[in-house]
Amino acid sequence: MRTTRIVIYFGLFLFLLACVFSQAKNVVHKKNGTLISTPAQHNKKASKSKVFLLHANTLAYNKELNPNAQILSGDVCFRHDSAYMYCDSAYFYEQFNSLEAFSNVRMEQGDTLFVYGNYLFYNGNTQIAYLRENVRMENGQVTLFTDSLNYERIPNVGYYFDGGMIVDSLNQLSSFYGQYSPDTKIAVFNDSVRLKNPKFTLYSDTLNYNTNSKIATILGPSVIVSDSGIIHSSLGWYDTVKNTALLLDRSRVETNEGDKILIGDSIFYNRDTGFGEVHGNMTLIDTLRHATLEGQYGYYDDVKKIAFATDSARFMDYSQGDTLYLHADTMKMTTIDSIYREVKAYYGVRFFRTDAQGVCDSMQFNTKDSVLYMYKDPILWNNEYQLYGDTIAMFMKDSTIDYAHVIQFAFAAQHVDSAYYNQLKGSDLKAYFEGKEVRKIDVSGNAESIFYPRDDYGAMIGLNTTKSGYLTAWVKERKLDKLKIWPSPVGKMIPIPDLTPNQKVLKDFYWYDYLRPQNKDDIFHVIKRKAAEMPKKSNKFVH
Repeated sequence: MRTTRIVIYFGLFLFLLACVFSQAKNVVHKKNGTLISTPAQHNKKASKSKVFLLHANTLAYNKELNPNAQILSGDVCFRHDSAYMYCDSAYFYEQFNSLEAFSNVRMEQGDTLFVYGNYLFYNGNTQIAYLRENVRMENGQVTLFTDSLNYERIPNVGYYFDGGMIVDSLNQLSSFYGQYSPDTKIAVFNDSVRLKNPKFTLYSDTLNYNTNSKIATILGPSVIVSDSGIIHSSLGWYDTVKNTALLLDRSRVETNEGDKILIGDSIFYNRDTGFGEVHGNMTLIDTLRHATLEGQYGYYDDVKKIAFATDSARFMDYSQGDTLYLHADTMKMTTIDSIYREVKAYYGVRFFRTDAQGVCDSMQFNTKDSVLYMYKDPILWNNEYQLYGDTIAMFMKDSTIDYAHVIQFAFAAQHVDSAYYNQLKGSDLKAYFEGKEVRKIDVSGNAESIFYPRDDYGAMIGLNTTKSGYLTAWVKERKLDKLKIWPSPVGKMIPIPDLTPNQKVLKDFYWYDYLRPQNKDDIFHVIKRKAAEMPKKSNKFVH
């Protein structure tokens, strides 16, 4: 019996000894409780492919529990190329060139990358590390937190797939899926992405982030929320250091109150200054004042409250019920005292409202006094009436025109029939409106008139021409109702058959119907006035 026990003990001793020497010339002896590696481990050719055990306090083998593993515990350390792996205990699958590490796991790559966790499985053939539970990857000032991280050494990329977070010196980013490259410093995020900054929070579907430059690249539907406003974008970038952004693909910038909305194909936006510059299909919506400014290029300055648009610029004011559509080469809109709005339009102005249409070189509209000024060759139409002169000021009341003032040289004409026109001319003219139609016209200084009275059957009797210092004409149902002229009026009646072509019109009469905007889209159809139809010139401009 005693002999049998000795044989068993001796056989077990040989088995354990064989396990120890199974390191294949790599581990040769144990000193002070630590396994010491021989120089053979540092063979350059072998180090490119084999995982080496550097030290451990104890080594064991259990064929029944895990026949392919060496069981290690106490200050365990492995090396694979330039990567070192530490843990409290491990299974080493030498024949498979892999290992499992447990408790206080630490993986080091050079002197800049450190990965921590509770569990690690490392495959030396694929050079992929699988870390689980309380995982933390540190690379300089960048730290990645997750419970499930796969780290691929060949591309030097770590990624999580069940929720995680990356934190640097400025921002905190979280998502369901995340990926980080220590070489490029680029992090990739997908699904439920959130970037938290001291000044704003960015929510996204897909986002790339550079931990060096602190620039976030937007690659999917995203919302940026701050105290100053909200940004909606699906493509672009945001510099979290400079608080500037380039937003593409019809992005949208809103003020926090929601009263200003800026939309464009390409928006360069500075959050600190509130300045947004737009290239391509700019739309600026003022929801509080019921106005919209459009153009192919423009900008909005939230601090100075200035908006600018050019290239197919259009301004729409729908605050008065009847929308005003205004086009010009260049437009500028300024908000004054947070209440009133001033709009200036330059070059090739054309506008359309159902009750009035007009063209001029430049225009200015101020909501404080509700006056629209038309400068340089202005023409204003209302139904059959046409007004033109040196300068025209339209005074608005509620939702309609109260009266139009044609300053200095002034001319009013009404189409009567065929080639016949009622005409009024003078130094100054005021046309008063009621129910969106002309009801009365006052002419002051050098007043002249031509009108065609009708008999009870509607037939024209002849041409009545007058000259006086002042003139007032009343209109009823779009027809001349009565006429008052003073002082010392001069006039005559000429029968229709006796009229000559020159007598039918006053000097400087032109019918500009071919210039008249026909609808809201026709405002873009800019037509040059014929050179022969330029009665007067003006040096007035909008400043």
